[in-house]
Amino acid sequence: QLPLVESGGGLVQPGGSLRLSCTASGFTLDYYNIAWFRQAPGKEREGVSCISASSGSTNYANSVKGRFTISRDNANQDTVYLHLNSLKPEDTAVYFCAADSVFRTCLLTSYEYQYWGQGTQVTVSS
Repeated sequence: QLPLVESGGGLVQPGGSLRLSCTASGFTLDYYNIAWFRQAPGKEREGVSCISASSGSTNYANSVKGRFTISRDNANQDTVYLHLNSLKPEDTAVYFCAADSVFRTCLLTSYEYQYWGQGTQVTVSS
């Protein structure tokens, strides 16, 4: 098991920023593809961004491209961040991080991921 824990969510005004963290205490996330998904009320879970373990390549949903950035913490190898900038009300959702232990380029499809966190709420509202 990989105990993923998300943090950093909250209430922010449109145009604001947040930094979400995905941690797995006692484990090195560098060996996993890590993705962020989100789910808004009444909507399906949506892949937001991912980062590959093998190459460090990243992938973003069109809806967040240019506004969100995924990165690994080089100092703390148990943490992956999602930087959310220029937030919009439609970004409101529960954000989940997920991990894939298979050596491959990351994709934004949920069935690729074996481990999931419990989620953190992001609310964008004035």
